[in-house]
Amino acid sequence: MDVIYGLIPGMIILGLVGVGVFFWAARSGQFEDLEGEASRILMDEDLSPRKSPIQEQKEKSEENGEKG
Repeated sequence: MDVIYGLIPGMIILGLVGVGVFFWAARSGQFEDLEGEASRILMDEDLSPRKSPIQEQKEKSEENGEKG
């Protein structure tokens, strides 16, 4: 029973810290654009696909006029 006297203030303090973190996140703009971040990961149009080293060697040899 004596443990409750320590747990209740601890829970109240943790709850107030959680509410404070939530309000800090809301004020700093953490919840402004939820859909933009989720869809941004799917749009990689600005990146070109990477070529394998074998393809790069073939292109270099074709530029130099070599066969192979």
